[in-house]
Amino acid sequence: MNFARKISLRNYLVEILLLIACLGIIIPLLLMIFGSFMTSAEVSKFQIRFPDKWMFSNYVTVFKEGGLARAFLNGIVITGVSAILNIITSSAAAFILARRDSKVASYLYLFFFMGLIAPMSTITTIRVVQWLGFYGSITSVILIYAALNTAFSIFLYSGFIKSVPKVLDEVAFLEGASLMGVFFRIITPLIVPVNATVAIMVFMSVWNDITIPLYFLTDSSTWTMPLSIYNFYGKYSRDWNLIFADLVMTSIPVLILYLAGQKYIVSGLTAGAVKG
Repeated sequence: MNFARKISLRNYLVEILLLIACLGIIIPLLLMIFGSFMTSAEVSKFQIRFPDKWMFSNYVTVFKEGGLARAFLNGIVITGVSAILNIITSSAAAFILARRDSKVASYLYLFFFMGLIAPMSTITTIRVVQWLGFYGSITSVILIYAALNTAFSIFLYSGFIKSVPKVLDEVAFLEGASLMGVFFRIITPLIVPVNATVAIMVFMSVWNDITIPLYFLTDSSTWTMPLSIYNFYGKYSRDWNLIFADLVMTSIPVLILYLAGQKYIVSGLTAGAVKG
């Protein structure tokens, strides 16, 4: 009985801590949403309350002055191509690493796994990109994002592919299928949940990032939406209502994608981690 009470007390404490953590997220979120509809005088008080008058014109001003249409298109291109490139390369590499029982494959897997720990060297990467002739272009940012997310993607793909029986590969080889044929005809249809997970995770990490575009995109016409906030804040540092409206518009695509694909995130992480 005492043991049951201890478990119950522990559960209550965990729930209380989680509620406090939720408040730490919800309070700034509500402050941002309500503040985006206020006037400059109202929002300067930084209070969580409904605005006296809903200023929908704030969003119109931000959209026109912040150049969000082009920034949105740049963000979609960068995140979309990065996710597709990461899925193709990571799934193919994970298939080879998971199916080869050799020391080379094991060492390569550990090499990729180090990418989850080792930080990115910005100065060295800039020099490499300059040597390749891609510096300042969207192409450089896409390649960097695809490479940065490779380690985590291979970790998920490898865990799932190892759970797929090798008998399926052997039967396909006996029927005359090539290595690429086995990958595209047998493995690819099975890794759809992991593909969805990787696509969503890469999209969210790339869309919200500001560091890499800040260092590698020299032309403001190629900036993404988070980076446009940085530029917009420099012009309207006193108008927090406009800054909040910019933040809300930047957050909406990620929020919609997460709400629509959260079940795939859970199923894909389970498939890639637990089954492996």
